[in-house]
Amino acid sequence: MWVLIWSELLVFGAALCGFAVARVLDPQTFDASQAHLDRFLGALNTMVLLTSGFFAALAVRARSDGGITSSRGWMAASILVGSIFLYIKVVEYGDKLDAGFDIETNTFFTLYYLITGFHFMHVIMGLIVLAIVTWKNSLENLETGAAFWHMVDLIWVLIFPLIYLMR
Repeated sequence: MWVLIWSELLVFGAALCGFAVARVLDPQTFDASQAHLDRFLGALNTMVLLTSGFFAALAVRARSDGGITSSRGWMAASILVGSIFLYIKVVEYGDKLDAGFDIETNTFFTLYYLITGFHFMHVIMGLIVLAIVTWKNSLENLETGAAFWHMVDLIWVLIFPLIYLMR
C-alpha cells in the first residue's frame, strides 16, 4: 500500500507542478478562469474530506481498542461523509458545464478537470477500499484503508489552495 500511496503522491505532485508552471506562463487566463470557481464549495469539500478522514482515524482507534462494532460505525460515517464530497463535486462540475466551461475551454479548465477528475476517481476508489476494510474488519486492514484515505485527503488539501485560492 505504501508503494501505491507514494506513487500516487508523485503523480499528483507532477500534475500540480504542471499546473503551477502553466499558471506562470499564462497568469491572465488562469486568474480569469479561477474567478469562475466556487471557493465556498471547494472549502466545503475540504472540510468534508478532513471530517471523513477523522472518522476513519476514529475507526482505527476503536478497532485497536477491540471495538469491532464501533469501528464499523465510524468507518460507515467516514464513507457517508466521503460520499458527500462526490455529490458536491458533481454539483460543481454541473455548474461549470452549464456556464459553458468544459475541458476544452482553455488550459486552466483542461487542467482543472483533469486534476480534480483524477482525484474524484481516487475518492471513489477510496470509498470502495473503506467499504472492503469495514467488511473485513481487522486492525491491519483498517490501518491500510485509512492510510489510502488519508492520502486522498492530503491530495485535496494540496489541490484546493493551488487551484481555487492561489493567485
